[in-house]
Order: sequence, then C-alpha cells, then structure tokens
Amino acid sequence: MKKLFYILLLSLSIFLTSCNKEKKISVINEDDINLQMISLYEEGYEELLNGDILYAANKFNDAESIFPQSEWAPMASLMAAYAYYSQDYYFEAIDQIESYMKKYPNHIDMDYAHFILAMCYYENIVDEKRDLQPLLKSKKEFELIITEYPNTDFALDAKFKLELIEDKLAGKEMFVARHYLKSKKWIPAINRFKTILENYETTVYVEEALYRLVEINYRLGLIDESKKYANLLGYNYGSSEWYKASYKIFNEDYVYDYKKVKKLKQKDKRKILSKFKAKFKKIFD
Repeated sequence: MKKLFYILLLSLSIFLTSCNKEKKISVINEDDINLQMISLYEEGYEELLNGDILYAANKFNDAESIFPQSEWAPMASLMAAYAYYSQDYYFEAIDQIESYMKKYPNHIDMDYAHFILAMCYYENIVDEKRDLQPLLKSKKEFELIITEYPNTDFALDAKFKLELIEDKLAGKEMFVARHYLKSKKWIPAINRFKTILENYETTVYVEEALYRLVEINYRLGLIDESKKYANLLGYNYGSSEWYKASYKIFNEDYVYDYKKVKKLKQKDKRKILSKFKAKFKKIFD
C-alpha cells in the first residue's frame, strides 16, 4: 500500500512538472510568434513607405494570419487595406476592409475603416450619370461616420465630401431634366427640376432649375406659376445670370445693359471712396 502511494506521488510530480514545462514552452512560443508578427508588420510598413504597395499589403496580411489573437492583428489588416487604397486598388481595399469589419467589429479604429471604405467608393466614381451605386454607397458611409463618430476629424471631412456628393447627385438630376427639356417632355422635366429644388437646395444647380421652371411654365401658359419661380429666382439669386436671362421670358425685347450697371457700380464706389476721404480729412484736421 505504501509502495503504491509513492508511485502515485511520483506520477503526480512528473505530471505537474510536465505541465509547467508545456506552459513555459507555450509562453515562449507565443512571444516568439508575436515578435515575428511585429517584424512582418514593420517590414510591411517600410515597404509601404518605399512605394511597394502590393508587397507591403502581403506583409501586413502575413502578420495578421500568423497571430490573429494579437493586438497587432487588426491594425495589420487595416494597414493592408490602406496600402491597397493608397494606390487605387479600390476593389482589393474594399474586400480587405469588409474582412476587417467582420473579424474585429469592436476595434478602436473602426472610424478609420469606415472612412477608407467611404473613400474607396467615392474615388471609384467613374460616371455618376450612368452608375450611381458607388456614389450612393459612399454617401451612406459618410453619413454613418457623421452619426457614429461626430467628434472625429473624419466627421469634418465626411461633411465636406457629402456636399460634393450632393452636387454630383444634383448634376445627375440636371442631366436627366435637360434631356426631357430637349425632348419637349415638359411634365417629366418639371418634376426633375422640382426634385433639385426640394432635395438639393444647397447645390450650384438650383439657379438653373428655377430658371427652367420659369421657362417651361411660361411655355405651357402657366404664367402665375412661371412668375412664382421668377420671384424665387430673383429673391435668392438677384445678381445671377439666370435671373437676368429670365427677364427675356416675359419681355423678348428686354436687353440687359451691362455698361449702365457697370457705371452705376463705379459711381457707388466713388461715393464710398469720397466718404472715406472726408472722414480721414476730419481726423487729420
């Protein structure tokens, strides 16, 4: 019985020693893998700076794959996406970002990921008149950034990009509206021009849209409606060329006297200058 007890004690001692050794080996191997990963990450970063983008992206992906549990893994994945994006490999960058978002949904740099994704869609716009999808996808991402990350630098840039996107979307509407106007399809043209006023009121196309509504309604004999849009055009854009052009719709003989207006402006300037001279004269007297 005593002999059996010693055998069990010896076996337990050997087992615990073995476990401790395995634990130490595991820790050492983990540290080695982490160092190897950091080395690959640094190598990828150096190649990114040197301009070898595809090689850099491969190194970042290698770094992530050898130790996916490391805190460096999500950053490596994100850097691979940036490497692709930096040289206009938009489809590869989008795939990389989508992979990153699935693997690391709570990572601290998710705002950066959404911004890269938005920019990939935005810069992949070839012709918004034919394909609106990249434009609409980038709009969605920029809106998400403003909503989810309002206090970041990315939010400020997203607001600016959204303004440009609004101009492009309004341009698409204007392109279609002009086509209907040229084809004398008055009702579809009116609807498109109204869409610009209702949905894209801050864009550069509003002035022309108002003018076209003045023009079409006048042609259709809807004089009151035409005057309504002419008044809106004058109230908001009184000095614009579109407003001046609208005069001829109601009066074909109207001629805009640019020289007369120029003389009046120069007269006003002289008045202001004389007032300043009189003011300074009093001071020095």
